Amino acid sequence: MRSMTKTESTRVVRRGRVFPEIQWTPEQQTQWREERAAFRQRCQVIFDREKPKLMETHYNWYITIEPNSGEYFINEDEFTGAQKAHEKSPGVKLYTFRINETGVCGTI
Repeated sequence: MRSMTKTESTRVVRRGRVFPEIQWTPEQQTQWREERAAFRQRCQVIFDREKPKLMETHYNWYITIEPNSGEYFINEDEFTGAQKAHEKSPGVKLYTFRINETGVCGTI
């Protein structure tokens, strides 16, 4: 015959954030936003140049752009294109657009 014994859990429940919040000054936040906007604009130029011909053949696919070289990678899957771009140019910042009228990847 099997007896039922009660076992106590030794699991520790953590509360709150594991990592401390980033403490940026308003100036640092503004600088970060401006750098991000400038980077996106550099990628936008390449996207706008290639978009008309790509919309005909790859509508709603994804394009990942590396603005320093002007190279771009097209794939049906957003993450596969980015992975290929990172393999070719490791450690380089990239930007992904969706090949459609707006270039937006997600939905609201």
